[in-house]
Amino acid sequence: MSRLISNAICSNACSTVRRFIALGCLALACLISLQSLQAQAAPQVAAVVDTAHASFPGAVGWAAQTPGGRGGKIIRVTNLNADGPGSLKEAIETAGPRIVVFEVGGVIDLKRSTLTIREPFITIAGQTAPSPGITIIRGGLIVRGHDAIIRHLRVRTGVDGQPKRSGWEEDAFSTSSAHDVIVDHCSFSWAIDENMSASGPRFNGNTPEEWRKGTSYNVTFSYNLAAEGLAEASHSKGEHSKGSLVHDNVTNILFYRNIFAHNVERNPLFKGGVRGSVINNLIYDPGRRAIHYNLMALEWGTHAYQNGQLSAVGNVMRGGLSTKGKLPFMTLGGDGDLEYYAKDNTAVDKYGMPLPLFGRYGETQAKLISMSEPVAWPAGIAVMPSHDVEKYLLQYAGARPWDRDADDTRVLYFVAEGQGKIINDENEVSGYPKQNEVHAPFVDAEWGMDNMEPRSGIYPQPRKRK
Repeated sequence: MSRLISNAICSNACSTVRRFIALGCLALACLISLQSLQAQAAPQVAAVVDTAHASFPGAVGWAAQTPGGRGGKIIRVTNLNADGPGSLKEAIETAGPRIVVFEVGGVIDLKRSTLTIREPFITIAGQTAPSPGITIIRGGLIVRGHDAIIRHLRVRTGVDGQPKRSGWEEDAFSTSSAHDVIVDHCSFSWAIDENMSASGPRFNGNTPEEWRKGTSYNVTFSYNLAAEGLAEASHSKGEHSKGSLVHDNVTNILFYRNIFAHNVERNPLFKGGVRGSVINNLIYDPGRRAIHYNLMALEWGTHAYQNGQLSAVGNVMRGGLSTKGKLPFMTLGGDGDLEYYAKDNTAVDKYGMPLPLFGRYGETQAKLISMSEPVAWPAGIAVMPSHDVEKYLLQYAGARPWDRDADDTRVLYFVAEGQGKIINDENEVSGYPKQNEVHAPFVDAEWGMDNMEPRSGIYPQPRKRK
């Protein structure tokens, strides 16, 4: 079976890469050989405190035990329409605990609109879709509720021909005043604002504790690909190629084993008072900032400043063609102090030469408070050495790693080869994907309904290409 899986992946990847690089097949085949594609998703090496109640095998962070839609109704998405009966939107807007599965694969065109999850207790199981899976274009996804699990979706927002600074400012994915949310094995690209973010009001309430409860908290981003945020596109502020914004006072935020590629900055950005961890991520070709922290006095006014807390462990930053010279791994700006724990982070330029691990922007009063022990650290988290991160994530991060689409394959190939750059328009690389609509029934008995993993251990496979 493993030989069949490897053959399917190699065939899929090679046919894709030919579209971009004449020698792509050979290079990617070498990469796959090194990675020994012996599994379809990441091995279950990340422990949680209570694995019996984990959201799914390998779930990590403060949200690791959210039930999502466990025990609720099964809602089948049967078409690729932007709305109406049988659509993803209808499933999302249904009240009550629910597990959203797919009997269709292909592209959902939102026509410059947003899918909003308000109703709590939902699992969106993109892994159940037949090949090529689900890709959302011309829009984004936002969670405004709680207890949500979203896995194996692709969101490719794009500027869609809108004039520069015209006001089309969509995130690919974000949360707003949401809590207990896991976003796992998804691919986000071509956002006009951020590719994947956690947000909400800064000061909803009278005390810092109330502020933290009034915005997003307990959010995990794991094994995602956040790539090619569009720079000079339709955002009203102009340049806006951003990876991840974590808004002021967001608490218990975890970035675990994600790939950030070709974003100008915010890889991620923690704003004032944020508390969270950045563990085993790969940051490739950041433009002018990789990880940074910034409490802005102009935004906080007379509110009492809160210390931020950030643990950064086992991450890799590699400069690329778009990276400014001598870019630090982490930079501190603004006026608020940051409690910072760092260990085993690697930062190199495009030639493999060392880059600084810390820097500043702005002549401000912010203090870096170096901590001897981790802060804002999730219990039971597994950490791999930074020298293992790149190879591992190129194999396992992003949506449906057993069934890559053309754009994910291209981005990952460029990361491996030190190629690619920050872009302004999706048409500079490939444009919106065109995929045939595919249908296949969802069979309940083939899936573990408590965690939405296939009972056989085998995910829906790509169809053989003629």
